[in-house]
Amino acid sequence: MRRFLLLAHRVPVRGGFTLNDLAGGGGRMDEVARAVSTAFTLSNDLRRDTEMTVLFSAEPPPAARKVHLVGARLRYLNPDERSTAALLKNALVRAADFPREFESSPGLRVGPADPLDELRAFLRGPGTVWLTESGRPVAEWAPPGSDVAAVLSDPDDPTPAEAELLGASGVPRYSVGPRSLRTSQVVDLFHAEVDRREAARPVTP
Repeated sequence: MRRFLLLAHRVPVRGGFTLNDLAGGGGRMDEVARAVSTAFTLSNDLRRDTEMTVLFSAEPPPAARKVHLVGARLRYLNPDERSTAALLKNALVRAADFPREFESSPGLRVGPADPLDELRAFLRGPGTVWLTESGRPVAEWAPPGSDVAAVLSDPDDPTPAEAELLGASGVPRYSVGPRSLRTSQVVDLFHAEVDRREAARPVTP
């Protein structure tokens, strides 16, 4: 299993943005949507072994929202950022005045969240790393098992509270390259690294 947690800091949590202005009024929903699409889409299929949680924290709890996508059940996800943004926007709009988590579309659940609590819980999972520019090269990474998980941020750095929690958790920091990359590119390169490791793993007869 591969799990991602994406920290989204500026997207209006009630879905109050237009698909024609994802980078501006959408609070960089363009990059969030690209990261979600990249996490799941292959050339002609979806990654069924992948899950992603997006924490929309532009407003504090209880207004903050969590969107959780499960590749094994996911439907209506396309490779382009506009349709992915529309899928996420619809979930946020529907959840705006709903007090509990629910399934907005197949494989996509949305609900209220405390971002720090969600981050804290995610960090307790197996094989978790923090993907950050200040980390060691990901080629040095030695995951403890087949389940891997990665925390990454939208174009904004983690907040001081998030960074403090990430630092205190003891999860290792890794970088996928020496340059500052878009969030979606980081997802793609992390997948490629895990793909290479799986392909090189000896086949048990």
